Amino acid sequence: MGFLIHTRAMRRLLSVIAHMICFCVGAAQAQPYPSRPITIVVALPAGGAVDALARIIAEPMRSMLGQPIIIENLGGAGGTLAVGRVVRSAPDGYTLGLGSVGQYVISGAVYTLPFDMLADLTPVAPLPSVPYWMTARKTLPANNLKDLAEWLKHNNASASTVGTASLARFCGMAFQKASGTDFQFVPYRGGAPALQDLVAGNIDLNCDFASNSLAQYRNGNIKVYAVMANTRWAPAPEVPTTDEAGFPGIYISTWLGLWAPKNTPADIVAKVNAAALAAMADPD
Repeated sequence: MGFLIHTRAMRRLLSVIAHMICFCVGAAQAQPYPSRPITIVVALPAGGAVDALARIIAEPMRSMLGQPIIIENLGGAGGTLAVGRVVRSAPDGYTLGLGSVGQYVISGAVYTLPFDMLADLTPVAPLPSVPYWMTARKTLPANNLKDLAEWLKHNNASASTVGTASLARFCGMAFQKASGTDFQFVPYRGGAPALQDLVAGNIDLNCDFASNSLAQYRNGNIKVYAVMANTRWAPAPEVPTTDEAGFPGIYISTWLGLWAPKNTPADIVAKVNAAALAAMADPD
């Protein structure tokens, strides 16, 4: 008799717990998005232009969405570690990825991956498109792009790239072909450490994402020879284009964007998209 009473009591307790779980799950599902902090996984180390962009847009996005935005830097393997982190996340809008064409397109063509860049990600919002430009250590003797080509023909030189297959490397290779020169590529985990070595004089060249090295150029810590575009770049209008510098047709630029895991609800994607576009439209 005592055993039966105990059993019935346990059943009632389990029934109450089950109802409580269902109630809590239902309440959680009913909460409007977002109801907790959002993480943006940046596919590059801290300190570079892409990381800076994420932190700049995070504040106006936070104001619009009403929740803190946490920036998580995860570089390495051409950005595929960060992309994989986003792919494996729950499709609930609380984990987003931020990166460039290098991490979200080129890496998918270069590396053998356990996921599909097209099938396993949902595009959320377009971010800026920025040109690359040819930079050098400040002590390098050449003062323009033609002088640089001539110097490279008589000297051994090194150039940084972000990973082994990136737009920085393609940019350098395009210049090699156009100028008939050769130099060694040195892979880095991100634009920030590559720029640090250029400023320190440990490498000679860096065909760099222009936003990444603008401040160092302004401070006189590096040389900039040309913008890899057919028009001058507004933040540094004094820098000539490759056409003007004597090597026409070398145009290298990159776009950036936000992504979410596949199957993220359309209304959540729309809400994040609106917040990102509003942040980009903010004059500050």
